[in-house]
Amino acid sequence: MQNNNRDRESNHSSSSSHPHSTVMNMRDKERYIEDFNFPYCDLTGKYEKVAKIGQGTFGLGEIKKVVQQLLNGLYYIHSNKILHRDMKAANVLITKNGVLKLADFGLARAFSSTKNGLPNRFTNRVVTLWYRPPELLLGERNYGPPVDLWGAGCIMAEMWTRSPIMQGNSEQQQLTLISQLCGSITPQVWPGVEHLELFKKMELPHKQKRKVKERLTPYLKDPYACDLLDKLLVLDPSKRADSDTALNHDFFWTDPMPCDLGKMLANHTQSMFEFLAPPRRATQMRHHSMPRPAPSTVQDSGYQDRVF
Repeated sequence: MQNNNRDRESNHSSSSSHPHSTVMNMRDKERYIEDFNFPYCDLTGKYEKVAKIGQGTFGLGEIKKVVQQLLNGLYYIHSNKILHRDMKAANVLITKNGVLKLADFGLARAFSSTKNGLPNRFTNRVVTLWYRPPELLLGERNYGPPVDLWGAGCIMAEMWTRSPIMQGNSEQQQLTLISQLCGSITPQVWPGVEHLELFKKMELPHKQKRKVKERLTPYLKDPYACDLLDKLLVLDPSKRADSDTALNHDFFWTDPMPCDLGKMLANHTQSMFEFLAPPRRATQMRHHSMPRPAPSTVQDSGYQDRVF
C-alpha cells in the first residue's frame, strides 16, 4: 500500500521541525555515560545485544523506522545549514522509548550556498574512514549535505549486515573498496572528479562495474531497500539522494510500514551500551582514519574484516 506524495512530504516535514526529537548534544551523551544510567543504546550496541540473545535482528518495519528517523534528523540539520560530518552507527542513539537521536556534533560545521558567494573551504579530514564518502577521500573541500547522506547509506546497510560494509585500513584501500562496490571512479560517471586534488595521486581501480544491488540483495532481500541504498551510495555527490528525496522513497511507503520501536526495546531492560557496545578509547571519538580492528576486537564486537 502506498500513500500519495502530499502525505509523504507533510509527514517528514512536520516530524523534523522539532530539533530535540532527533538531535542530541554530545555533552548529554557524555553525562549519561558517566552516570552509568544510560537510557540510550547506540546502533553498534543494539546489533550485538540482539545477536547474542538469539532473538533475531530488527524486523523490516523496525528498520524502516530507524532509517526514517535518521533521515529526518539529517533533514532537520541540513535545513538549518549544519553538516554533521561524522555519521556512523556509534553516533546514532535510540532511547528506551524508540526515539532516535543524532549525537556527537564535535565535527559539525555550518555551511552556506556557493551560488552567490565564495565556496566552502572545509577540511576533508573528517568522517570516520569506513563511512567517509569518495569526494572527501579525493580531497574535496567544497562539500555539503551529500557527505552525511553517504554515511546514512552505510549505516542503513549496516542494519542488515551488522558490521560496516567497507572496512578499509587506509584512504587508498577505502577508495578501492568503494570502487569495487560502486564502480570505477571516472569522469564519465562523475563529471569534474578529475579536478579533485587527489584524483591523479590515488590508484583507482579500473573497469569496476557498479554492484550495489547485486552485493547487498542477499543481505537486504527487499527491492525497495536495495533501490534506496543504490541512490544513497552514489559516487557523484551531486547525484546522491538528499534527505528529502530519500524520505519520499517507496521504501518507507510500502508494507510493512515503519513501526514503533518501543515494543521491541521494552523487552530489553539492560543498557545495551554499558554491557555490549564495542570498547572505546577517549581519543577514538575524533580519529580521522579508523584502523582495522585487531582479531580479538573483531571477535568481541561482532565486526567482520569486511562484508564483501
